[in-house]
This record gives sequence, structure tokens and C-alpha cells, in this order.
Amino acid sequence: MQITCLIENTSNDTALSPEHGLSLYIEANGKKILFDMGQTDSYIKNAKKIGIDLSAVDTAILSHGHYDHGGGMGAFLKTNTKARIYLSQYAFLPHYNSEVKYIGLDCNLKNNDRLNYTNDVCKLSDGFTLYSCNQNTRKHRVSTVGMTEERDGMLCPDEFLHEQYLLIEENGKRVVISGCSHKGILDIVSWFQPDVLIGGFHFSKFPLDEKLTEYARRLNTYDTVYYTCHCTGTEQYRFMKPHIRSLNYLSTGDSITI
Repeated sequence: MQITCLIENTSNDTALSPEHGLSLYIEANGKKILFDMGQTDSYIKNAKKIGIDLSAVDTAILSHGHYDHGGGMGAFLKTNTKARIYLSQYAFLPHYNSEVKYIGLDCNLKNNDRLNYTNDVCKLSDGFTLYSCNQNTRKHRVSTVGMTEERDGMLCPDEFLHEQYLLIEENGKRVVISGCSHKGILDIVSWFQPDVLIGGFHFSKFPLDEKLTEYARRLNTYDTVYYTCHCTGTEQYRFMKPHIRSLNYLSTGDSITI
């Protein structure tokens, strides 16, 4: 299994453009998967520079309905003419940040015939399953940092029903891919208890204090290797790293083999 970060907030390669967002290219179980599509087409340009052909992707997945993960969806539909995109049935609900700025998806794509809307569990193929975990108990709710969604004409705190997670099972390994872990990284790792977890922790707005230390220590109680990025925050990552025995950062262009 090989996972390459096509775009993320940082880059260690001057030839590759970073961007506030996320896109991962995955090769596992004989399939080529695109997980999230950044906020522009920059991830496509980076893929070309790396030598990855996104026109050959078999399946694309949108982790949740925010612009920094699905803003490049239209560009992908033009680059790849065959892959279906799997996204939550709630992905196109209007989403806003704390300043009531729209941070959702391009609604012109909503009825595209290559979009597949998922419910709670969606098996894509052998070794690939999507889970919303919307029915799971959330014991460690974290702040929504002011994010809202529009329901019945009213702005309500975002419950992140539009967020889903990819479980990959290959050669006895269980790998979970999460875009931003809005439902709470502590609960997500508890639900899946994977060998490897890749994705943002949504800690970038958190102060570097004892609370964040406690979160790190709790993550460390699991026998999980973490590769984090994007909305975790680089300062928060550095702060937590001494408290988690296997915490790594995944930047634009980085590739890991599992």
C-alpha cells in the first residue's frame, strides 16, 4: 500500500505547490484511489510533476463537504472521465465558517451523474469501505470553532454528518483515512483502533496547553501509527509529538509505504 500526499498546507519540495487543503493518492489492493481534491486544481498539477496519472484513478472519495477538500472536484471530473466520486448524502448542505463565509461545495456539481451519495456504510470493493459513523456515540466532542450548516433555512452548529472515513484492509493491516476528523480524532481512533491513521486532527485553533497535551496522551494509548497533516496545525503537531510515540507529519509530495 502506498499513499502520496498531492497537496497539503506545507511542502518540503519547492517544485510542488502547497495549499490550505488536502488530497491523497492511494494505491492498494490493486486499485488507484483519490481521497479528497484540494480547493483548486493545484493537486492535479502536483500529481503531474510527481508522475502520477490521475486519469487512471479508479475511484475518488470526498471526506466531507468543505471547499478545501472538494473545491477541486470539478477539475478532477475533467481530468478523469471514468472514476465515480463517493460523497456523503449531506455533502452539499450549505456550510459556513465562524464569519458566516460560505465554505461548502460548488452546487453546480450536485447532479453530476458520476457522483455517488453514501449513507452510513458503503463498501466500494474488497478492502475498501466508507463509514460515516453518524450512529456512533461521540464521547469526546471538540469545538466546532464556529462552523455551521444551513438546515431548514436556519444556521445550526455543524454536526458533521457529511464527514466519512475510509477503511483500507490489506495484508492484515487496517488503515483509516480521515480528512479533518471533525467528529473528534479521539473518538475516531477509538471506533476503528486501526494500525495506521492518516489525516488531519483539526487542532490548528487549539492553544498549546495541558488540554492538548491530554489529547496527545490519549492518542498515545492506542497501538496506532499516526500520519497527520493539514488542519492539525504545524505548531500543534510539534507540541504533541513528544507525547505520541509514533506521530509523523505528511507534507505535499511525501509518500509512505505501509
